[in-house]
Amino acid sequence: MPSDSLRGLPVGKRAARRDAAREDAFEESRDYVQSLARGLSVLRSVPGDRPSATLAEIAARSGLSRAAARRLVLTLEHLGYVQAAGREYRLTPRVLELGFGFLGARDLTDLAQPWMEQLAHQVNESCSMAVLDGRDIVYVARVSVRKVMTVSLAVGARLPAYCTSMGRVLLAGLTAARLEQWLEGLDARRYTSRTVVDSSKLRRIVETVRRDGYVWVEQELEAGLCSLAVPLRDRAGLVVAALNLGMPFHADARRRATQELLPELKQTADAIERSMPANWLAPVGG
Repeated sequence: MPSDSLRGLPVGKRAARRDAAREDAFEESRDYVQSLARGLSVLRSVPGDRPSATLAEIAARSGLSRAAARRLVLTLEHLGYVQAAGREYRLTPRVLELGFGFLGARDLTDLAQPWMEQLAHQVNESCSMAVLDGRDIVYVARVSVRKVMTVSLAVGARLPAYCTSMGRVLLAGLTAARLEQWLEGLDARRYTSRTVVDSSKLRRIVETVRRDGYVWVEQELEAGLCSLAVPLRDRAGLVVAALNLGMPFHADARRRATQELLPELKQTADAIERSMPANWLAPVGG
């Protein structure tokens, strides 16, 4: 039975409160390694709008004191994961070992890459694949044929899920309860005048994506940028990744995307899904 403090709350909010309580309880337990958590928070705080960050910026982003951040940065530098660049620090290629171990165990990117290359060069638009990680999408494969964003995108790049086509496809793959949990407390930033930041409107958009099986996003993340995305499903029918085509905005962009490119994108997604082995393990996201 739910506690009195949870009575009357929607199912998704009750689940979110219970998950937060379990997380807080674990962090107070003897099994929680605080130094490891702090080290990972420092690693996550180094990337940002620039390829490097000062010690003060790292401390602010990770929520640590400057002294604690300094000790962790120096340790990570000694281990080869961080490199000093004057008064700033940047990640080294060694951090890719952490991500590629995850990707290599599943081989999805290896399976998808030839199909993505074929599609990208066939339609002359950049093709990407991403998974959901918390509030963000993380790029796990990309074939670029033209530069359509001011931000440089590569494997490992992160973008907000709520205003990206692949993010909305991945959110549509969540259960209703997990979607409510995800939307609760969302702090959405308006990147352009077209960015949808209202949770209720986002929920309706995601429900439409779930019904239609694709999504078109027009100039919500960056002016002049549009994208079309579809889900990638495992043998059990669960959404495990998203596949998209990114393109510059023009008056005929939506018609071309939905009438000409969508069939090609769906065909590529089907080919990748058929290539997945029966025992393929889906990434854990969301």
